[in-house]
Amino acid sequence: MALAYRAGQTVYQLAEAYGINRHTVAQHLRASGVRMRLDGMTTEQIEQAAVLYESGWSLARIADRFDVTAKTVRTRLREQGVPMRDSHGRPR
Repeated sequence: MALAYRAGQTVYQLAEAYGINRHTVAQHLRASGVRMRLDGMTTEQIEQAAVLYESGWSLARIADRFDVTAKTVRTRLREQGVPMRDSHGRPR
């Protein structure tokens, strides 16, 4: 499990593969001494997500691309100072 996570799989992917909850995956990884990524997104993915969002992609579409939730994408983008759009695509 740790090797797959270090190779880039998310806790969501591992949870599905092992048939367990993502929180259980995270517990196993932490117990094995694995350093966790920020809510399933690497720094590179967050940078890519910012570019995609600024080019017009929706949070949901970006979330699908990186196999995380839209909330995670939104949180990471806001941490990077990316201005959010409203539900009609207008700047807030």
